[in-house]
Amino acid sequence: MQLKGKSLLLVGLTLFSMFFGAGNLIFPPGIAAQAGSATWPAFLGLAVSAVGLPVLGVVAVARSGGLDALCSRVHPLFSRAFTIAAYLAIGPCLAIPRTATTSFEMAVPPFAGPDAPLSLLRLIYSLIFFAAALAVALRPEKLTDRLGKILCPLLVVLIVVTFAGCLVNPLSGYGPAAGDYVTHPVVKGFLEGYQTMDTIAALAFGIVIAVNIRARGVGADKAVVRGTIRSGFIAGAILLIVYAMLAHIGALSGGAVPNPADGAAALTNVVGLLFGPPGNGLLAAIFLIACFNVCVGLITSCGEFFHKLFPRLSYRGWAVLFALVSMVISNAGLAQIISISAPVLGVLYPMAIVLIALSFFQRWLEGRRPVYPVAILFTGAASLLFALQDAGLPLTFLNAVPLADLGLGWVLPAGAGILLGLLLSLKKH
Repeated sequence: MQLKGKSLLLVGLTLFSMFFGAGNLIFPPGIAAQAGSATWPAFLGLAVSAVGLPVLGVVAVARSGGLDALCSRVHPLFSRAFTIAAYLAIGPCLAIPRTATTSFEMAVPPFAGPDAPLSLLRLIYSLIFFAAALAVALRPEKLTDRLGKILCPLLVVLIVVTFAGCLVNPLSGYGPAAGDYVTHPVVKGFLEGYQTMDTIAALAFGIVIAVNIRARGVGADKAVVRGTIRSGFIAGAILLIVYAMLAHIGALSGGAVPNPADGAAALTNVVGLLFGPPGNGLLAAIFLIACFNVCVGLITSCGEFFHKLFPRLSYRGWAVLFALVSMVISNAGLAQIISISAPVLGVLYPMAIVLIALSFFQRWLEGRRPVYPVAILFTGAASLLFALQDAGLPLTFLNAVPLADLGLGWVLPAGAGILLGLLLSLKKH
């Protein structure tokens, strides 16, 4: 049996809803508000890193037989370390707390008044938010029915309503480009796409999508892989369309109210101009549904993974643990979470990109075992050094590395690692 028709669409919508959360709402309009007249070149870069790479990640993991199998081509120890780091980053340490923090910022303070005890309200909100997400996550095989059929279509409708408002009342047009968007908007948009975390998330979501495909009666492994890949392309197409709408909204917001603090502020500005006070309710609903969907997906993915890795604790036990830890971290605030996530993603993302790229050449890399470990060693070392430099260490020699000024200093070391791995393979033959 093959996954097709309505079932395929529902699984694709489920995957989209698992991708589309806090960062996906914030960063496209935030980028466009800063890029202004350079919005669409910046959007091209964003589309590569926040749509193209996640879709390729889903395909790579499905074809490789899982993230563990893909990472094991480097080394079993690397597979264990990288997968744990990736799941913790998209899980309780960064991405899951961000879903609650972002949705709180959009759903509570605008209605609470200037003297409201926001810290207490954040705590209460996080308790309710994670309790509800955990209740849904405890039945992972039901995600397609609960996210794909109900919450995801509602989310898309709300975003389309906002976009339609911009078409009816286009405000004052796009503003001028600012900062790095003036000189290299494509590269800047590409790097900002890291913050969605979707490429790393794509490596993790495969296990949950496979569970949902099997729950719909697909049993053969090849059919599950094919269904996962097709679902990835459907999710990617929806992401691209929604990102384009959000980018247009953000660009108009930047033109009407220059220099917004972030993407959330850009959305707040334009929705307020278009819809007045009711716009705050519309925006709160969009953020709440999007962040809730992703929170459920991430709790499920992390719970499934760590239960498989450490089976002495049940899936339910892991899910409860991650919900509790995420609730505690979410009360640190959005700014702190984003400031911590940037250097972590700066290390993990380049290695994820190289792993995905190499997986598509596996047919030619069979028997050339040094390629994966050497490429990842060079990529990881370069990414770590650049992250340390960004953290304030005086590693000025890194400025001489080609593309370092664009934030892509890891690219040349990665290429050198691949080349050296190929040369070492030739010597062995």
